[in-house]
Amino acid sequence: MKKESNLKRLLDYAGGYKYLTIASWILSALSALVALLPFVYIWKVIKEVLDVAPNYGDAQNLAHNGQLAVLSAVAAILVYVAALMCSHLAAFRVQANIRIKAMHHIMTLPMGFMDGIGSGKIRKIVYESSGATETYLAHQLPDKANALATPVGLLLLLLVFDWRLGILSLLPIAAAFVIMSLMTGKRMAKKMEEYNNALGQMAGEAVEYVRGISVVKTFGQSVFSFKRFKESIDNYEKWVIAYTKDLRFPMMCYTTLVNGIFAVLIAAALVMTSGGVTNEFLLNLMYYIIITPVITLTLTKIMYASENKLIVADAMSRINNILEMKPLPETKNPKRPKDNSVELSGVSFRYKNAERNALNNISLAIKPGEHVAFVGPSGGGKTTLASIVARFWDASSGSVKIGGVNVKDISKEELMNTVSFVFQDSRLLKASILENVRMGKPDASRTEVMEALHNAQCDDILEKLPEGVDTVVGAKGVFLSGGEQQRISIARVMLKSSPILILDEATAFADPDNEAKVQAAFNVLARGRTVLMIAHRLSTVTGADRIVVIKDGSVVDCGTHDQLKEKDGLYAEMWKQYNKAAKWKVGVTNA
Repeated sequence: MKKESNLKRLLDYAGGYKYLTIASWILSALSALVALLPFVYIWKVIKEVLDVAPNYGDAQNLAHNGQLAVLSAVAAILVYVAALMCSHLAAFRVQANIRIKAMHHIMTLPMGFMDGIGSGKIRKIVYESSGATETYLAHQLPDKANALATPVGLLLLLLVFDWRLGILSLLPIAAAFVIMSLMTGKRMAKKMEEYNNALGQMAGEAVEYVRGISVVKTFGQSVFSFKRFKESIDNYEKWVIAYTKDLRFPMMCYTTLVNGIFAVLIAAALVMTSGGVTNEFLLNLMYYIIITPVITLTLTKIMYASENKLIVADAMSRINNILEMKPLPETKNPKRPKDNSVELSGVSFRYKNAERNALNNISLAIKPGEHVAFVGPSGGGKTTLASIVARFWDASSGSVKIGGVNVKDISKEELMNTVSFVFQDSRLLKASILENVRMGKPDASRTEVMEALHNAQCDDILEKLPEGVDTVVGAKGVFLSGGEQQRISIARVMLKSSPILILDEATAFADPDNEAKVQAAFNVLARGRTVLMIAHRLSTVTGADRIVVIKDGSVVDCGTHDQLKEKDGLYAEMWKQYNKAAKWKVGVTNA
């Protein structure tokens, strides 16, 4: 099956506007031919001047030819502007449709998709890649049509007056075109892919670095603690320097050739006029020297259009990679959970391209209303296990049941209404607090929202804001701390009132005052609900009905706090180290 071209895909995104794109090519090509007419009239002006010299008063048509040259130039500009108007209307529609389609598709993908790729990289793909298509359609394609039409007219003009000078003008062009082809071939396509990979990696790591600045400041770490970000910058630097050095010589040759056509003409003229010069030859030489810069401009347009074609090909490839990702399969006969119990049977999971499993044969039964805490070393699989329950991913093997029903047999909407997730770095939209909280239940009344905010310990937040619950977060300098955003997010979850609640390090970045209020909000939120809590601060899980210790993707122990701390196991060692760290104080000596 023949692969669909990127241009065909772009025109499909344009819909009915694709005819404007085609019109822009025709108009742009027409403007290129009209733009050559002033050179014909300039030739006539020069010819008449040379014919009547030195009696310049005998010239009869100088003003007329000059006016025609100006009118032709103005007409070419107007036609080109019309071409750009058509191309921009189509390009903006294509850009918007790509973004809409990509975002709609992303919304159907599993929640773990964002963690797997990274929000920085997704943003670059959706916005910058679609932006590249806008530049290509709005400017590069019309310019390419213009640049391809220009040589046709130029070829006639170059050969019709003096074919010898015309051929000499074409020799540097041919050599420059060969060099340009080498610079924009398959090898360059590979380089462009490498460039965007390096840039995408750096953008993604930059987002993660910015998000971690609070941790850097809190613990006094240096920028080098963010090793991956530093490495991404170093890799990008090495690639750019190597790429620039690689193209330095061919680009120098290309630039010299396209800008040195007049030098070839002058050298040829010295040889051809060794026996004397005629007015006709002088006329043609002057004309060729005037017109050859158009060739330089034309070749440059073609080169940039070819380069941008590679950029668009890479951009479309990245967008298509997202669009080709499949949502988790939806059952045709959805079932409703009988209660808020959770059961995992032989669950194993491995991330894409990972060398080993993140979870290994985990079996666990959680009763309705039971509060279970997951603890263990970082990277042990706690968050992955909770994500599997919420069906951010599907287990590689085994089954996950909620209320006795396999999560694969529960509709996406029902599952989202059944399970709520409070992340450690909850974010709010740039909207009022009322609207942010109401996202949990779009049809909630103002009274219900206010009650949820009160239960989430948010009264002090509302009191200090200029417009209370109607204050827009992020506007006019209104910003909330991480702990305050967390409490607003808890209010949203309270309003949603899901029977199963997953808390992922929800107090990790809260200051002591906010942590106390967040903890109080959790106590209210957890009533009557099944709670799965992920925590590193062991003091927050001592009251859990059961603590599950996870290490290297496996359950290594399970029991209450009192049971586990008496055992000679991982939890007892973690508890010992935690208490030792909690009692540690900075020593002060008197000088």
